[in-house]
Amino acid sequence: MRGYAYFVERPRRLEDLLCPHLVERERPYSIVTAVQLPKIDYENFVTDMLADRKFIEDYGKRCRARDVWDCLLVQHRGGTDGVLVLPEQGCFVSWAAYVSAVR
Repeated sequence: MRGYAYFVERPRRLEDLLCPHLVERERPYSIVTAVQLPKIDYENFVTDMLADRKFIEDYGKRCRARDVWDCLLVQHRGGTDGVLVLPEQGCFVSWAAYVSAVR
C-alpha cells in the first residue's frame, strides 16, 4: 500500500504524531511489512516509541528512506489505524507517522 503521511522525528508517544501540519509536509510512503500486535503490546508501543523493540529489529531491515519511504506498519490486531515506522540502527524508531483506516 502507498500513500502520504506526516512523519515526526523520534516521537515518544502517539500524541506526538497527531499534531496539525501542512499537507505539503507529508511524505510518500510504501508499507513493506505490517506487524499486528496484541492490544496491550500496541498500547505499550504507542506510549513509549523510543524503547527498543524486537519486532522493529526483526522487520526493520526491509525499510528504507528514499523518494518513497519504505516503512513498517505497526497495528493492534483487528484495528484499522496504525503507526508507520522508519527504524534507525535496527530497533529504534527514527521517524514515525500515524495513519488511519489502513487495511
